[in-house]
Amino acid sequence: MATATLTTDNDVVLAEIFIAAPPARVFEAITDPKQASQRWGQKGMYRLTSTQADFRVGGKYRNEGVSQDGKTFSVEGEYLEIDPPRLLVHTWLSSYSGFQKTIVRWELEPRDVHGLQHRGPHRVGTGTVVKIRHSGFAGNLAQAKAHGEGWKRVLGWMQAFVEKAETVETRA
Repeated sequence: MATATLTTDNDVVLAEIFIAAPPARVFEAITDPKQASQRWGQKGMYRLTSTQADFRVGGKYRNEGVSQDGKTFSVEGEYLEIDPPRLLVHTWLSSYSGFQKTIVRWELEPRDVHGLQHRGPHRVGTGTVVKIRHSGFAGNLAQAKAHGEGWKRVLGWMQAFVEKAETVETRA
């Protein structure tokens, strides 16, 4: 289960989850637009309707979606750092937060099935701790809290997608 906390200044959301798959597989699920549209969302809540990405430092991405009440939304930004399969940093501007520019930092750490960190090539039973640092809320407590809850959902959906091939269409 994903966790999310706020820093005391309400500027940063810190979220984390363990996914029972190697970092390369998790990184692919994060960065492949086709997989994003399969994993991101839930019937009766919200879902992506289009994803575009120019996956390179300086490249742009844009995701569009629709909520259960038919309202459209978008999330867009620029890739700042890419170091597969361990690090991805990008800006985040969402229509539902008034396009306040924030920064999302994904860190992927290999762990074995017992939770021990290790280095070197993958071993059977390798998993990944995914850590997100979403910063730049500038004390906007409502937006920080909403994004914290959102990250818990999104990370849970990604875990179910990677571990059990659960998609928006098959998710209950």
